[in-house]
Amino acid sequence: MELPAQNAMTTTFERLSAILVKDYKLAPEALVPEATLESLGIDSLAAAELLFSAEDVFRIAFPPEPVPLPTLGDVAAYIDGLIAQQHAGEAAARPDAHGGRGPARP
Repeated sequence: MELPAQNAMTTTFERLSAILVKDYKLAPEALVPEATLESLGIDSLAAAELLFSAEDVFRIAFPPEPVPLPTLGDVAAYIDGLIAQQHAGEAAARPDAHGGRGPARP
């Protein structure tokens, strides 16, 4: 099964669910935002592996400090926040981020 490509029609939760179905063989109908990782049989080691997969799929970096993410909805919301924060920083650092006009002149 191939993960859905990121586009306006695919949510973070849908992409996260696709990872869980593919890598953890979970039933799609069990993957609801309120589902706890524990109820899905995802222990701390599996949760760490999930975060590594999410880093690759979403092109983000999780901070080293642990964050309580008890439900799938919490994980998806946290990923959304990291995407907004980290990808906004990437856009600002690109040379064309100023409308292609080059560096600002004094």
